[in-house]
Amino acid sequence: MIQFSLKCAEGHRFDSWFQSASAFEKLQGAGMVSCAICGSASVQKALMAPRVRPARQAAEAAQPTAPAPVAEAPVAPGALTRPASPVEQQLAELRRKIEQNSDYVGMNFAKEVRAMHDGTAPERAIYGEARPDEARKLLEDGIPVAPLPFIPGRKTN
Repeated sequence: MIQFSLKCAEGHRFDSWFQSASAFEKLQGAGMVSCAICGSASVQKALMAPRVRPARQAAEAAQPTAPAPVAEAPVAPGALTRPASPVEQQLAELRRKIEQNSDYVGMNFAKEVRAMHDGTAPERAIYGEARPDEARKLLEDGIPVAPLPFIPGRKTN
């Protein structure tokens, strides 16, 4: 396994693990590597410093005292980096609340929300995915829906 520092066209930086350098190249060529923050598929390797572990004895001798922990934003399970800006922290919190308090219905979103609107299914908080034409039709039919500012977990790296 190898960890790469990555950067998208929007300037977001994040880390991701890959089986090998060639696996990264293959996934990137297939458009399967996307920004963990905005979802952009325009991702390149960023400049990164090598990580060299010191010898075991040197590491034990040079153990500094740890500074007091700083309160940081919560990290979603499986996340590789912490949100960098206050806006990213707010988006991460919004995502956490939506995922915690709603049911993910995947590509059945349009069908589920239409059934709830028609009264044939019980109302509940849901989120999922819909094709643009499905979302447009829901709005034209007076069914209130809104896009979320994040990509569902199954589409992230």
